[in-house]
Amino acid sequence: KRQYQRRVHGSAGMASMAAGYAIGIVGDCCCFAYAKQDKIFVAMILMLIFAEALGLYGLIVALLMNNVSSKVATIC
Repeated sequence: KRQYQRRVHGSAGMASMAAGYAIGIVGDCCCFAYAKQDKIFVAMILMLIFAEALGLYGLIVALLMNNVSSKVATIC
C-alpha cells in the first residue's frame, strides 16, 4: 500500500509540475509576443487554459488512484 501511495503522490506532483512549467513557458513567450502583436491574446489565453487542464487532469487521476489504493488496503 505504501509504495502505491508514493506513486499516487508522485503522479500528482509530476502533473502539477508539468502544468506549472507549461504555464511558465507559455506565459513568458506570449507576453513578449503580445507586446509586438495584439492578435495573439486569444491564442495565449487558450494555451494557458489547456496547460492548466493538465494539472487538473493530474489531480483527478491522483484522486482516483488514491481511491483505488484505499480499497486495496481494506482487502489485504
